[in-house]
Amino acid sequence: MRQSNLYIVMYAAIVTIVSGGLLAIASEGLKERQQANIELERKSNILSTVMAVGKDVNVAEEYDKRVKAFVVDYAGNEVAGISPASVNIEAEYKKPAEKRLLPVYEFRNAEGHIEYVVLPLHGFGLWDKIWGYVALQSDLNTIQGTVFQHKGETPGLGARIASAEIQDRYKGKKVFEGDQLASVEMMKGEGNDYSSDPHKVDGMSGATLTGKGVNNMLKDYLACYSNYIKRIKTNP
Repeated sequence: MRQSNLYIVMYAAIVTIVSGGLLAIASEGLKERQQANIELERKSNILSTVMAVGKDVNVAEEYDKRVKAFVVDYAGNEVAGISPASVNIEAEYKKPAEKRLLPVYEFRNAEGHIEYVVLPLHGFGLWDKIWGYVALQSDLNTIQGTVFQHKGETPGLGARIASAEIQDRYKGKKVFEGDQLASVEMMKGEGNDYSSDPHKVDGMSGATLTGKGVNNMLKDYLACYSNYIKRIKTNP
């Protein structure tokens, strides 16, 4: 039977409204679980800079047991009353460095001594935002591990920053030369040996601009945290 145009329009409108309502209800109902998953992923990324996080690891328990989290300002002073989990790193990145809130994740042993310090990072690669974490050993100079993520780098090229192959190149590198921040630079080209240089890692073939983005991100955030690092070195 042929339907009128009015019937078709009304039918489409009702289907749209009902579908939209169901999606909104589902979204709201899953919101708490989604936030829990985001928080669990954040904790897993922090832990994975200093340890292997396998399926046998209870991420939430291990994080609560080992990590002391707080926020510092550019001067390196702790900012009271702000949870690190509530700090939007991407939003803070858009502020001048001196205005940013900077979460810190300290791993301390039973005696209260620092074993590792994990610092969040944020920047831009070739196509879109990149982010991650860098963990420093107790000397606050040697890199224990890194985690890099990206939104839209080229698969097989810049997207390799998310792989263990690339991230492992940073292990053991130094971020300071004496008292001066030197950071670690990913070099152009791939297949070269930089094992004797504490401030250089091998590059990614065909992904020079993503590598520059990682370099900028690392140097920018290490500079932001340098006052905190100097304070902890003198008063751990």
